Amino acid sequence: MMTNIDKTKPVLVTGATGYVAGWLVKRLLEDGMTVHAAVRDPEKEHKVHHLNGIAEKSPGVIKYFKSDLLEDGSYAEAMEGCELVFHTASPFTSEYDDPQKELIEPAVKGTANVLNQAKKTSGVKRVVVTSSCAAIYTDAKDVQDAPNNILTEDIWNTTASLEYQPYSYSKTLAEKQAWQISEEQSEWDLVTINPSLVMGPPLNPGATTSESFSLLKQLGDGTFKMGAPKLGIGLVDVRDVAEAHYQAGFTPSAQGRYITSAHNTNFVELGEALEPKYGDSYPVPTKSMPKWLLLLVGPFVNKNLSRKFIRNNVNVEWQADNSKIKKDLNINFRPMRETMEDSFQVLIDNKII
Repeated sequence: MMTNIDKTKPVLVTGATGYVAGWLVKRLLEDGMTVHAAVRDPEKEHKVHHLNGIAEKSPGVIKYFKSDLLEDGSYAEAMEGCELVFHTASPFTSEYDDPQKELIEPAVKGTANVLNQAKKTSGVKRVVVTSSCAAIYTDAKDVQDAPNNILTEDIWNTTASLEYQPYSYSKTLAEKQAWQISEEQSEWDLVTINPSLVMGPPLNPGATTSESFSLLKQLGDGTFKMGAPKLGIGLVDVRDVAEAHYQAGFTPSAQGRYITSAHNTNFVELGEALEPKYGDSYPVPTKSMPKWLLLLVGPFVNKNLSRKFIRNNVNVEWQADNSKIKKDLNINFRPMRETMEDSFQVLIDNKII
């Protein structure tokens, strides 16, 4: 199915103040488009000032709409007249008391809310949902159980639960919900972007709550000076993820899920990427902490470092196949060192580190 989007019509971006969303909004505005930015609190100047600054310098126009993921019908006004909807809004945190209430419900209900609204809004042709590689796997160990030891778009996460890695569970349930709603109608097609760990410079450093920034901070503040856990992960630049969304929206033949991951890597390699430029001034880790030691101290250092998690991820290689997005959407990923240096520099410039 070929879907052509009319660029003279407005485009909806939910969660427009988010980390990835900011770069996507920038790309759309620079392309001269009208962006309907759905945000929880358009009145909060510190949340939107960076977007206003971009809009002032761009040929495009931004319009704000107050919306709430959990409120039925709260995206109706924002979606009016849009052929293309980007649903990026979703909770991403490891700080929660009640995973059902703080992770699962907002992710699943929010997705249902936005996509059910798309069913009711005439003229919508394509919905691009920000999912995650977390909807494909929970632990690096899952890669070993995948065909040829490599994650592909055909694989779904079957190992996360409310008790273990509820964030991954929330992303899995939300994306499944999206595909289910998509299959109930034929007006629009659904494309999902499934990024691995997203790094890169935020457009609004002061208000960035992204989980990747707490990790980045630990790479520079001495947390890992004895060595980093050699945790197998995928890494991708926030600017490349935004471009992937843009191309998923405007490439007529785009379809299905897209693993959006540039590098098969681990925490130690992230430290090594920072070492040449920052190693003299900051305690960036270049060696790995032994697994036995992590099993001993991990659970005390960080509640997310359970022994099960350490066993399933430390010294385990992570691999994903990103050939589909390169071929279909023509995405060229940035080198890892550029991503890491640009991210780290923002922390320094903003005295976060």
